[in-house]
Amino acid sequence: MIITVAAFKGGVAKSATALHLAAYLQTKADTLLIDGDLNRSALDWANRGKLPFKVADEKQGVSLVKLYEHIVIDTPAKPDERELKTLVCGCDFLVIPTTPDAIAMAATLQMVNQIQRFPTKYKILLTLIPPHPNKAGDEARIALESAGLPLFKSGIRRLSVFQKAALEGVPVNLVKDDYARIAWRLYAAVGEEILDNL
Repeated sequence: MIITVAAFKGGVAKSATALHLAAYLQTKADTLLIDGDLNRSALDWANRGKLPFKVADEKQGVSLVKLYEHIVIDTPAKPDERELKTLVCGCDFLVIPTTPDAIAMAATLQMVNQIQRFPTKYKILLTLIPPHPNKAGDEARIALESAGLPLFKSGIRRLSVFQKAALEGVPVNLVKDDYARIAWRLYAAVGEEILDNL
């Protein structure tokens, strides 16, 4: 199974999403994360610690894909039209992370307009949702659902434990923090929903 994580805007937790979906899928079968983002955020994350799955760049990934049951691809922000078609048509499921702010939401809608020309399964994932009493996450969910767009039931809250995980070079479930279990449960729910949709 190939899962691609792509967004038209940077800073929407794209790499963190790819990394945690890979961590979840690794609990089911051997998983490879291909870091196609020019910032190499997933590779940097992996180099700081120890991840329970393999991370490779695109060149290494080509020779490794046959060895793994699941492949997760982290992509550069705002792929051009040709790259987007290749990414979308070459995967089993596309995850589009977006923060609930207006600029990220506009970029997401722009991306959805482009990918709807291609036959693909996709869902939008709300990320970096600010804590209560901020209502930005709820308002974004209502707006996306009102537009009839496919949206994951689970959203990813803005929690500092994700920063700890990045610094330690591990998935969030391996961090000693009171919020680690909550953060992991959010991404596990996304992983379960993907498997249910395939």
